[in-house]
Amino acid sequence: MQADHVREPLTPDYNVAPTKPVYAVLERRRDGLATRQLRVLRWGLVPSWAKDPSRGSKLINARVETVAIKPAFRHAFARRRCLLPADGYYEWQPRKSAGERISKQPFFISPHGGQILAMAGLYELWRVPELPREDPDVWLWTASIITTQAADGLGHIHDRTPMVVERDYWTRWLDPARTKAADLSDLLVPAVSVGLDVRPVSPAVGDVRNNGPGLIEPAPCGEDSSEAAAALF
Repeated sequence: MQADHVREPLTPDYNVAPTKPVYAVLERRRDGLATRQLRVLRWGLVPSWAKDPSRGSKLINARVETVAIKPAFRHAFARRRCLLPADGYYEWQPRKSAGERISKQPFFISPHGGQILAMAGLYELWRVPELPREDPDVWLWTASIITTQAADGLGHIHDRTPMVVERDYWTRWLDPARTKAADLSDLLVPAVSVGLDVRPVSPAVGDVRNNGPGLIEPAPCGEDSSEAAAALF
């Protein structure tokens, strides 16, 4: 059974930052019946026991090495897993300029042929204390992306990479009644470089105020960020 819980479709976002809304696919069970849902969640997981939602801005990623034991993530890993669809993601590679100044070159990493990455995610619900229980916004839904050590061709860009869930495993990943946390090792795989396009893009993506399709267009490595931002719009 499937259900759409999106009030208004999200507009295309080429520069998703912490606390911004993202799509998530998840399953909820009621009376033994599983319903697969499409929802809009806020990026940055807020544990149910957090005193306020500001903690979420620091919990945008969950390391796979510790996700099963870290207090902020362990309950969500066992019971509230989701898929976070994306056209691609950015990583920054440290670089030395001629003057030995350290800078970072952004790269956009995306699947061949316009496919979608199904990134492994966790979600949580945080009770907004000032709202009455019947208010539709009484629960804040938030999410985090699971990451792992980067391997092969992506490791030289950044040492971490999102975990992805292959299509054949989506059902197992989403339903904790079918798959316990201890049985997930074969589902979580790195977004390896095979089947991915990797291209340098403008440093303008480093400023969340910049947005638009120009951010994912190829750009020469080392392009000045101020000139690049002006050229995008």
